[in-house]
Amino acid sequence: MANILSRQIRNVCLLGHGGSGKTSLAEALLYYAKETDRLGKTSEGNTVCDFDPEEVKREMSISAAIAPIFYDNKKINFIDTPGYLDFSAEVEQALRIVRNAVIVIDAKSGVEVGAELAWQKATDAGVAKAFFINRMDEDNINFTAILNNLKELFGNVICPLYVPLFENHKTVGYVDIIAVKAYKYNNGVAEEIPVPDPNADWILEYRAMLFEALAQTSDELMLKYFDDIPFTDDEITDALQAGLKIGTIVPVFSGSAATLDGIDYFLHKVSKSFTSPVSRTHEVSEDGEEIEINPDGETALFIFKTVADPFVGKMSFFKVMNGTLKKDQVLKNSHNGQEEKIARIYCARGKKQTEVEEMVCGDIGLTTKLTFANTNDTLSVSGDITYRKITFPKPYYSMAIEPLAKGDEDKISQGISKLLEEDLSLNYVNNAETKQMVISGLGDVHLDVLSSKLKTRFGTSVKLSPEKIAYRETIKKSVQAEGKHKKQSGGHGQYGHVKIEFGPGEAEGLTFSETIFGGSVPKNFHPAVEKGLLEAMEKGVLAGFPVVNLKANLYDGSYHDVDSSEMAFKLAAHLAYKEGLKNANPVILEPLGTLTVEVPDALMGDVIGDLTKRRGRVLGTDQSEEKKGVSIIQGEVPKSEMSNYAVQLRALTQGRATFEYAVERYAEVPGNIAQKIIDEHKADVAE
Repeated sequence: MANILSRQIRNVCLLGHGGSGKTSLAEALLYYAKETDRLGKTSEGNTVCDFDPEEVKREMSISAAIAPIFYDNKKINFIDTPGYLDFSAEVEQALRIVRNAVIVIDAKSGVEVGAELAWQKATDAGVAKAFFINRMDEDNINFTAILNNLKELFGNVICPLYVPLFENHKTVGYVDIIAVKAYKYNNGVAEEIPVPDPNADWILEYRAMLFEALAQTSDELMLKYFDDIPFTDDEITDALQAGLKIGTIVPVFSGSAATLDGIDYFLHKVSKSFTSPVSRTHEVSEDGEEIEINPDGETALFIFKTVADPFVGKMSFFKVMNGTLKKDQVLKNSHNGQEEKIARIYCARGKKQTEVEEMVCGDIGLTTKLTFANTNDTLSVSGDITYRKITFPKPYYSMAIEPLAKGDEDKISQGISKLLEEDLSLNYVNNAETKQMVISGLGDVHLDVLSSKLKTRFGTSVKLSPEKIAYRETIKKSVQAEGKHKKQSGGHGQYGHVKIEFGPGEAEGLTFSETIFGGSVPKNFHPAVEKGLLEAMEKGVLAGFPVVNLKANLYDGSYHDVDSSEMAFKLAAHLAYKEGLKNANPVILEPLGTLTVEVPDALMGDVIGDLTKRRGRVLGTDQSEEKKGVSIIQGEVPKSEMSNYAVQLRALTQGRATFEYAVERYAEVPGNIAQKIIDEHKADVAE
C-alpha cells in the first residue's frame, strides 16, 4: 500500500491476561485481512507473533511483536504483548508508542486479574481502551455476567457494540447494537440473519447506554439525543472516535479468533473509529513539556525496543514521532550527541521484514546496526528533541549465574550485555565480595528465559543458584588483646609486639588511634599496625565476613632494634585482632532494607502476615492518594528473606500488588539464624 498518510494509521496494543487469546486474535486479524494465507495456532508453534524459539517452546508470548495490517485504506499496526507479568516491560514498551489498547478477555474464564492490570496500565498510558471478548464459540458462555463485571470494575464507560446471540447455551450469531442487525458466521464469512426481537429489553438497554455515551461527545449530538433525532453514520463514527479518545466510551466487541467470528466487525470499527497517531496535536518531552506533532516538520523518531539478533546484529524498533523518515537520512541522538545514518528502513510483521524507502509520522518500523542508539533514545535532525522515556519495572528477583563449562565467564558477560540492551528490566552485577555474577529480573520465568537465550543465541549453558548475602561481622564489647610475632631462623629475625584495645566503633570501617608512651612501639611502625588490622578486617572470626564498626587503640607493645620491621608489626596486629575479637562478643550483621508495598485494601492483611513471617517489621501504613482502595505498607525486612518476594507477592495478590525495596543499613542477626549462617560457612569451606 503506497503513500500512507499519518491520519490513515492506527497503532493498537493487544493486552490481557496470559492465555486470553491475544496472539490468536492477531493471527485471525492477519488472516482475515489476507496478510497471511493460513490461520496459525499457538499450540502448533506457527503464529506470526510468537516466532522466538522460547515462545514456540513455551506456547506463550514473551516479547511484544508487531503485526501490521492494510485494511480499508488504513495501515493498522497491531502489537501483540505478553500476558505473563514477568514480561511486563514489553507491555510498557508497546503502550508508549500507541494511541489505542484492546484488552482481550477469555469468555470462558471471564474477567481475570490480567485484564484489570491491563486496564490500569492503559489508563496510566493515556490511551483509548476497548475490550474484545474472545472464544465466544465455546459452550455455556455467560456474556451478561462478563459485561456486568466489566461495568462493576470500570464504570458506565463500558458500551457493548457487538453482542452474541445464544440458542441452547451456544453462540449462534451476533447483534450489531448500532445498526440493530444480526449476523451468523460460516468460516469467517458473515451472513445477515433476522434479529429475533429488535425491541428486546437487552438490546434497548445496550443502545441506550451507547447512544447516551455518544451524545456526551458534543453539544449538537446531545440536542439530537434529547429530541430523539437519529444520528447519522458519520456522526456515530466521529462520536465513537471522540469518546474513545477522551475515555468516555470503552466499546466491547465479541467474537472468536479461532472461527473468525466478529473479526470483520471489530476490524471495521478499528479502522473507522480508533484514534490515529495525529489525533492529538502534541507529544510529551522528557521534561514533561509539550512537543507539537507535525507530519511535515523535522524528522524525529523514538526507539522503544531493541533486539540483539545473533545473525543481524542490533535491531532497533522505532516510532516516527514527527516528520517523515527517509532511507539514508542522518539523525542526531539527543542523549549522546552522536549521529546515526538510517541506512535501511523495515516494516516488521513478526519475524518477517520488508524494506521500505520511507515512513511517515506515526508509523512503526525498525532499522539495524545503529552504533550509539539504544532503547529510550530520541533521534532527530537537530538532536534537540527528547521524548518522554519508558519507565521500566525494577528487577528484584535475583539469582547467581554460573557457567556449566569452565572458562565460559566471558561468554556469559558478553551475552548478558547484549540481553541487557534488549531488556531494560534486567540488571547484572559482578559481585566481588560474594564472588558471584548476579542477574536480577522480574521473576523466575524471566530468568529462566534469559538462561535459555544465553544457550540458544550465545552458545553458553548456565546454572542459576541462590544469591549469597553480603553479611558483615562486628563486636559488641571492649577487650584488650596482645599480639606478639617472634621468629628467629638465622640472620635477621622478626619481632613485633603490640597491645591493642578493641571496641565497637561509630564509623563504618576502622577507627584507629594510639596512646603509646615512652616509645614502646616507635611511630614509624604505627601505620603498619593499622594496615595489619585493615587487612585482618577483611575476614571476621565467626564466619569470615568483613568486619565493620571497629575501634582499635594501640596502647603498648615492644620492639627490637634489629629484628623489628613493618611486616613483623603487621603480623602482630593480625594476632592481636584474632585473639581480641573472639573475646569481644562478635556478632553477624545482615543487610536490612526498606520495603514499600502498594496493595489493594482487601489483601493488606495477607501481605502484612507474609511480611512478619519474613522477620519483617511494619513501620506504618497509609492510603494511596493516587489510587482508590489501595494501601501503602512501609516495613523493614532482611535482604536474606527477600529472595523470592517478587514471585510470592505476585502469587499472594494475583499480581495486584507492587513493591520497591532498597537496602538501608545493617542489623544484628538473631542467634539461631546466625548459627545457621556459621554452619553454612563451615560447610562451604569444607567443600
